[in-house]
Amino acid sequence: MTTIAVLGNGRVGGSLARALTGAGHEVTVADRSPGSAADAARTARIVINATPGAGSLERLVALREELRGKILVDVSNATVDGPDGLPAALLHPGSSLAEHLQEALPGTRVVKTLNTMLYPVMTAPAALTQPPTAFLSGEDPKAKQVVRGLLADLGWQQEWITDLGGIETARATEAAVLFVPHVIRSGGFAPFAISITR
Repeated sequence: MTTIAVLGNGRVGGSLARALTGAGHEVTVADRSPGSAADAARTARIVINATPGAGSLERLVALREELRGKILVDVSNATVDGPDGLPAALLHPGSSLAEHLQEALPGTRVVKTLNTMLYPVMTAPAALTQPPTAFLSGEDPKAKQVVRGLLADLGWQQEWITDLGGIETARATEAAVLFVPHVIRSGGFAPFAISITR
């Protein structure tokens, strides 16, 4: 059992919180009330960033002290959205939200994952017709091992998880969000994920 704070109580955060609670973890979800995020982060061992990516950096930098020494699991994508609300461009071209977070929070171990799929897949990967891939990006091997354990609790088999290396590799997975609007327009809002097959 691990103490986990989920920042963001929308579809992504709510889904992750329910699944991790069901797996036996002690989960706190931060809402938008003043001080909620700080209180949740302060008492957790692992903090999950499920806030909208465009504002994540500012929100999390404000929690620098609360996040010190913690593992920050970043599942967000920072995008500029089009008129239809779907991602149209990257907010950090040539870099990534995860890199900016790690640079701004040197006392925190940032691990990027679960950002290359629609949110239902995060907690039900086996529901797809083919195994999806969850990617890991981060500088700390021990932190990534802890996150592997969380993914297993969410139903991810170890062979479905690919460690890409350092935090700079999040540039590639964050860029994958640009597939999303085109896939949705062509096939509807049905769960899908990027999968590496060999």
